[in-house]
Amino acid sequence: MGPLDSIRTDVIGSLLRPDYLKEAYRQHAAGQLDADGLRAVQDRAVREAIALQEAVGLDVITDGEQRRLNFQDVFSNSVVGYAQGRTDIAFHEQRVAGAQPLRRFDFAPDEEPGPAVVQRRPVVERLRLVRNTPLEEYRFASAVATRPVKVTFIGPERIGQRWDRAGSAPVYADLRAFLAEVVAIEREIVRGLVDAGCRYVHIDAPGYTAYVDAPSLAQMRARGEDPADNLAASLAADNALIADFPGVTFGIHLCRGNQRSMWHREGSYDAIAEQLFNTLQHQRFLLEYDSDRAGGFEPLRFVPKGKVVVLGLISTKVPETPSVDALCRRIDEAARYLSLEQLAISTQCGFASDVVGNLITPDDQRRKLERVVEVARRVWG
Repeated sequence: MGPLDSIRTDVIGSLLRPDYLKEAYRQHAAGQLDADGLRAVQDRAVREAIALQEAVGLDVITDGEQRRLNFQDVFSNSVVGYAQGRTDIAFHEQRVAGAQPLRRFDFAPDEEPGPAVVQRRPVVERLRLVRNTPLEEYRFASAVATRPVKVTFIGPERIGQRWDRAGSAPVYADLRAFLAEVVAIEREIVRGLVDAGCRYVHIDAPGYTAYVDAPSLAQMRARGEDPADNLAASLAADNALIADFPGVTFGIHLCRGNQRSMWHREGSYDAIAEQLFNTLQHQRFLLEYDSDRAGGFEPLRFVPKGKVVVLGLISTKVPETPSVDALCRRIDEAARYLSLEQLAISTQCGFASDVVGNLITPDDQRRKLERVVEVARRVWG
């Protein structure tokens, strides 16, 4: 295991966007702020995000995803080839209007076309990389930070799930052909990051919980897809993405949806745990474990030696934060199935999977990050 494989405190990626940054995005969309002006505001927000994470004492930090309108647009903003759609902040604000916290969300399929991957979009020509957006983010953040910076971006599993197969048939014959292209592009992204000195790459893979969620499985079958074949193709693609990058820690984050304090899926990891944990080659599994929707810790018994599970025990969806004692008890429960040396702690997800953010305050956010560090010091010293 490398030096970053065994860190005890982790962060999923996104932090709340400050109001001044949201306003800058609105002004930019209205033509009232140019690209340089927007970038200057983003730079300020990233500096503040890094300062917060370093002040609370996290072992590794991100740029808070302040330059993204959605955690998934980092891929579509790096490539050309998708059918075009709206990419402004108003699209995301309208999408979550009237959000009901802690309710299930399922966006209507006939809504106005938005960004690829955020929505199921077809491709009109073969995808190609035109801009290494994660590398741009890393270069700025690593120049500001004094602690190791990790980079988060959406992986091939989610990109494959959020792709219009029928509409893309003239370009890609099937899922595996599409995923092969995605993997090749994302390996270019990773290579750029590694060459720039990044040693922790975190892949967001929220689609894996579709295989434990009955409505998601029904939707796959209704589209004529075989869930078992989809799962196998996704596992292979995620492994191909990270192969042969020695000295780099790869994490993979599985969650059940995180949009304006709402959730998208439910179900324990049991049905996929043995296959998932023993197939994926990532060193760190960042798992959502903040609610009953995630089930128990029993599936952790399938995690191989040498791998670390980051327990996402603290919800980013609600203001309340569990006590140190309560969280320590949860870690003790998990340690019945996996060695304490193979465990770490984080929040359950990001605080703002898109620019709108969850229904909590910056003070709530800080308390939750502080609690991650406090618990880690109590448990691991």
